[in-house]
Amino acid sequence: MQQNRLQKIVLSAVLLASLCFSVFCTGCAPGKPAGGVPSPLKEGEPHRETRTGHLFPEAPGIKITEDNGAVIDHSNVSEGYVMLKYEGDASRVKAQITAPDDVTYTYTLKIGSYEAFPLQAGNGDYKVTVLTQVESTKYAVILSDSIHVELTDEYRPFLYPNQYSWYTEGTDALKLGASLSDLSRDDLHYLTNVYHYIIDNIDYDTDLAAEIPVDYLPDIDTTLKTQKGICFDYASLMTALLRSQGIPTKLMVGYSGTVYHAWISVYLEETGWVDNVIQFNGTSWSLMDPTLAASNSATDVKKYIGTGENYTVCYWY
Repeated sequence: MQQNRLQKIVLSAVLLASLCFSVFCTGCAPGKPAGGVPSPLKEGEPHRETRTGHLFPEAPGIKITEDNGAVIDHSNVSEGYVMLKYEGDASRVKAQITAPDDVTYTYTLKIGSYEAFPLQAGNGDYKVTVLTQVESTKYAVILSDSIHVELTDEYRPFLYPNQYSWYTEGTDALKLGASLSDLSRDDLHYLTNVYHYIIDNIDYDTDLAAEIPVDYLPDIDTTLKTQKGICFDYASLMTALLRSQGIPTKLMVGYSGTVYHAWISVYLEETGWVDNVIQFNGTSWSLMDPTLAASNSATDVKKYIGTGENYTVCYWY
């Protein structure tokens, strides 16, 4: 997959999200084990401290760049995100964020309200661009700005909701996260409880996978309500459950074998970033891929994942 670079005036839109997710998970078979919520902790067991105060992105308007109906609010870039909004007349709008490592992330902007986008490559200079559709796949730049980022800490981009894993105070997933945390001894136990809750309760949605809408984005409460989703939904829901409880989580997008796919990477204080994490027996871990585990036996998953060589990361959010 080539790294995309911005052009000055008009460019062919990089429809990464719609292209990628239109072919997500075609190799994942439906089916899941029966299950429910974890068992209550025994008397005297340690209890994890459940988060009640959550981090949410804001657009206070302290530092903004605006033109042609587009606004870049970079007031809180030290927290690891930038807020974008478009209120003009165009019917289709894209945003591109080029990170200090020269990787360009392309997003579809909703019209009329702010959305949060991560600054996931750490400290450095980012270029943020808003583009509107000219015709077909051609888009014109209507606003662009370079933003220098010095993060409060390296984990901040992975503790806030963003467009790919969005939640608010009223989101049902936050209530679920709190209830699972109350049944957990520590962060590692909470991670295990979240993982097993998802693979035990969410079915793979073969109908959606067959006809994914253009510019598809997960809705984590819809996933919980319908108990169905594709790999993007699995990863988005798990990301929300972990971030809302203070566990830094990357939503990874890339290839599982030859199929475009989404999974997660988690930061634990005991081990650092764990790119190879699924619990099978309490001591052996491999890649954290809730979709794959929900759709296959643990033995098959472990055999497929191996050292993680079947996974190729393209982007993370």
